[in-house]
Amino acid sequence: MYSEKVMNHFSNPRNAGVIKNADGIGEVGNPVCGDMMAFYIKVKDDMLEDVKYQTFGCVAAIAVSSIVSEMAKGKTLIEAKSITKNVVTDSLDGLPKEKKHCSNLGAEALAKAIKDYEGKKSD
Repeated sequence: MYSEKVMNHFSNPRNAGVIKNADGIGEVGNPVCGDMMAFYIKVKDDMLEDVKYQTFGCVAAIAVSSIVSEMAKGKTLIEAKSITKNVVTDSLDGLPKEKKHCSNLGAEALAKAIKDYEGKKSD
């Protein structure tokens, strides 16, 4: 049902946790399935110096959070904004059709964290 990559990220999640005094926070949830994610970012010189997350959800949601954090860490803000649901799904070698909404959550939470940072920066 799940790819080897999905199971690896689920069994060994990377970058889980909270960044105290995060520069940006993005929270999303899907009331239908109950998955909830919060992404925390630390930005230095327009690069994501650190990315962490907290996820409450299914196998796919945890795997998505893990891989999105890996994909975003060390990237510029512009590069991180290009992480879309399709990029996430492809990076995990696919997700079952009924779990594809989880990839939306990871990309959306990261985008919200970046937007939160940019909003604070322009104040």
